[in-house]
Amino acid sequence: MRIENNTALSTPLFVGQDEPFQSHQSSARRFCRVLVVDDDELVRASLAALLEAAQYEVEVAATGEDALRVLNATQCQIVLTDWQMPDMDGLALCRRVRLELQESYVYVVMLTVRNTDSDMLTGLAAGADDYVVKGTPVEQILARLEVGRRITRRSQFRATQHETLGLTDSDSITDAHSLGYLLHHLPRELERSRRGGHPMAVLTCNINGFAPHNEPFGSAPGDDALRSFVTGVKGCIRKADWVARTGHNLFMVVLPETTAKGAQCVAKKLTRLFSLNPISTSAGPGSLAANIEVTAVTAQHGAHTALQISSLLRVAQRLSYLNQLHSGDYARTNGLN
Repeated sequence: MRIENNTALSTPLFVGQDEPFQSHQSSARRFCRVLVVDDDELVRASLAALLEAAQYEVEVAATGEDALRVLNATQCQIVLTDWQMPDMDGLALCRRVRLELQESYVYVVMLTVRNTDSDMLTGLAAGADDYVVKGTPVEQILARLEVGRRITRRSQFRATQHETLGLTDSDSITDAHSLGYLLHHLPRELERSRRGGHPMAVLTCNINGFAPHNEPFGSAPGDDALRSFVTGVKGCIRKADWVARTGHNLFMVVLPETTAKGAQCVAKKLTRLFSLNPISTSAGPGSLAANIEVTAVTAQHGAHTALQISSLLRVAQRLSYLNQLHSGDYARTNGLN
């Protein structure tokens, strides 16, 4: 690929009234906000002018830290970021976006002078959705952003539909994530793992009961036990990890960027926690009994091995089972029908 000076972006190629960028999509772009992140003021201004001419709403930031402040204060659907910046480079910004901004999907495009295949793979592995070399024709840059706009628009539509149908992201009893949340977000985590070559793991947890009461889980003591389980899990996992209630007494703990060894350590920690510490319920003290199964996915040289594909299929089988719960009592009581 050809590398051109950053100032090439300041040329008035985008100022004209070219038909492809004055299409029926212009009005839709007004509802898509792009955050431009670059420490070069000239490049920043040039990109902002380009996007505004294409009917996007635009925010700008000179550093990665400034970008995070903008993202926390304003909803941006797309981030267009440079790689090389002084305080926080584009790779670190991508990772922070993926770890900290999970309420709605942010499409990240890295725009940089670094043009090797290794650079591109590194950028994608850090969490970028697309990678564009500076000097790429303006029409191609806008076309890449249009892909991001369609993807985030579809994500927003699904979220709105989710809310309209009365679905919730939280389980009302345990305050874990809901089944609907898991069905929406776990496939995305798997895809991010595949695309970026990251490991990831899932813990499938079956709560068998709690001694000495062993009452049905629909009862108040049973609900207390489940809440204690979720509280214990949240105390043992990182901020980027999450737990969802997937059935009457079933939970899944999702551990992004975690190896099989790391997931086994978390499982052992949870098992030890609940075996050694009594829980408090409305019927008196008791102890949890939980079976925890570890499913881990890794990548070597960007490709999954047959064993790793087998693990993916096991997760898919679990998702198929979870989908059946939508028509059951658990789905009705949690607003999933």
